[in-house]
Order: sequence, then structure tokens, then C-alpha cells
Amino acid sequence: MTNHTPRIALVLPGGGARSAYQVGVLRAIAGWLPPAAPLPFSILCGTSAGAINAAVLAARAGDARAATTELARVWGDFHVPQVFRAGTLDMLRSGLHLMLALVSGGWLLPLPRALFDASPLRELLTKSIDFARLRETIARGMPDSIAVTATNVATGDSVSFVETSRPFAGWDRAARQGIAARLDVAHLMASSAIPLLFPSVVVAGALYGDGAMRQSTPLAPAIHLGADRILVIGARPHLRRPTTAPPESNMAEQFGFMLDTLFMEGLQSDLERLERVNTLLAHARPGPPPLGLRHVETMLVLPQRDPSAIALAHRQAIPASLRALLRVLGASGERGGRLLSFLMFESVYTRELIRMGERDAHARRAEICAFLGIGPHG
Repeated sequence: MTNHTPRIALVLPGGGARSAYQVGVLRAIAGWLPPAAPLPFSILCGTSAGAINAAVLAARAGDARAATTELARVWGDFHVPQVFRAGTLDMLRSGLHLMLALVSGGWLLPLPRALFDASPLRELLTKSIDFARLRETIARGMPDSIAVTATNVATGDSVSFVETSRPFAGWDRAARQGIAARLDVAHLMASSAIPLLFPSVVVAGALYGDGAMRQSTPLAPAIHLGADRILVIGARPHLRRPTTAPPESNMAEQFGFMLDTLFMEGLQSDLERLERVNTLLAHARPGPPPLGLRHVETMLVLPQRDPSAIALAHRQAIPASLRALLRVLGASGERGGRLLSFLMFESVYTRELIRMGERDAHARRAEICAFLGIGPHG
């Protein structure tokens, strides 16, 4: 019987500005490794802002501490104008365009492609991510595979763009595909194109939007790439069901709820499906697994505090012009906390989420280390 080193995958779902939490968890993990040790993951999978985090890690994966320090530096210095244009004229133009389009039924102006111009994010990613270096680390197998997921706007398919140094067989299932790709900024911008907020992006002649839109099985890319264990770092806490009916909601609340659902509901359902498969295999008769299924362990790390409350505490940090636009949408006071938590790309907020991620990881250090197969060092 041969020893099998488990292939461990890191899955980073989307979450907008909330994804700073992922950085804190990863920074804590890196601190537990020996100096200059590589990341303990064979596979990196990311969607939306999680795809950006995965790409930064892949480009510097040979030194986990250096990779997560760089990631924390970028997130810790964030300001909204680095992600989308938020000047007074930009916000006024966006608001007027949307209002005229709605009032005229599209006769005076068509609906805008998106509410915000994300060109600053493209510039930041171009400067911050060395894709040549990413390809070198993939070729050396540290990690050996990275998957970035986006949504094909025309077909509605969830498409995972995979760059790998291992033999690769793409997949084509119901409404989801995995295809080989040479990753670049366009893939990350497409994966991060949150519907209504940021414009869709052309990749290989097709129009793509945020990967979370149709990603009903976010663990699938990691499983297709051979993962035996999957560590998932989410950006939403376990939510308790309300005991009373909420008051009438406004546009901002509905938009915040939509983003919350977009980034997390598919993940929770997929984790439940995988747990059922594992239970089925545990009770199966001896012999080859049915239908080619295999046991895959998972571990989920989620914030212990609600990022919405943290965003509300720092709402004065965002540009006044953006606050004014959000107020028009109804995102004022506590009712706008959820939407604000996805858009607050401000250091005072992202640094607090990074610290929270580190605290949460340290509280589960023994469990995480056992799952990743790493010993105590830091």
C-alpha cells in the first residue's frame, strides 16, 4: 500500500471588500509555517475578489509569509478610488444616468452598463500581480493549479479558467465548464464584475461577469483538479434566522441581500451535498466507490462577527460622493450596512477585517493545523 500525500485545495469565494477577512486567516496560517516555507496548498480556486486573492498568492506562493504580507499590505492600504471611480462628477454622472434611464424607460438614455467604473482596479491589478511569476510557480508545482471562475453572460454557464502544470482534462457539465487558460488581468476583472455594480468584461471573444452569479457548485473546480481536502474561507458569518418579520425593505437592503446570497448560498448548499456524498461513501459496500465518487474532506472558516456592523461603524470613511449616491439608494443608517460592507474598500475597514481573520484563525489553530498537516512553528 503506497502512502498518498493529500492534495489540499484553498477555495476563496467572493465577498467584495469583505474578502479582506480571507487575508487575515491566510496571514495567520503563514505565520505558523517555517520561514520561507511555501503555501501548503496544491490547488487555489477563487471567485470574484477571492480570485484576485488567489492570483496574488499564486504569484508569490513559494514563500507563504511574503505572499500573505504582500496581500495584507495591498488590502490594508485600500481606498475606494483604487477600485472604482468615486469622485463627485463620477457619482453624479452615474446617478443621473440611472435616473434618466429609469424615468424615461430607456428612451432618453439606455440603462448604464454598470453603476461604477472599475478601471482603477484593472490598473491596480496590472501593477500588483506578476503573471509571468505566477506561471513559474505553477510550473514548479507550488501550487500546481489555479482556477478562476467567471460567468458567461451569453450562455449563463459558470466557467472555470484553469492554469495548471498537471495533465488537465476539462469538464463540461450542466451549466458549468472547466477550460485551460493562460490567466491574465481580464480573467480577474471578469470574475470580479459584480452585476449592476461593475461592467462585464470580454475574455477570448465572449462577455463574462462575476463568477458567483451562476456558481452553484463552488467546490467543483477543486474536486475536478484532484483535491482530497478543501479549506474554504468565506466572508459571511453564520446568520441566525430572524424571529420577527423585518420592516419593508428598500433598494439598498435588497441589493445587499442579493450580494450576500450571490456570494454564499451556493457554497453552503455545495458543502451540504459533499457531506452527503461522504456519508454515502462511508456506508457503501466494500469495493470501488459508486459512480466514481470519492471522499473529500472540507473545513469552513467564517467570520465570528458580522462585517456589516463593522462597516457601519466606519461609514464616514468612504468618499462623501459615494455616501450621497448610496443614500439615494436607501443605504443610510443600519439599513445600508450589508451593502456598505461589500463596497467599503477603505483601509480603516479592511484592516479591521484582516485582524478579525487572524483572531478567528488563531482561535482554531489546532484544528486548522491538523487539517493542513502542518506542525507548530510560529
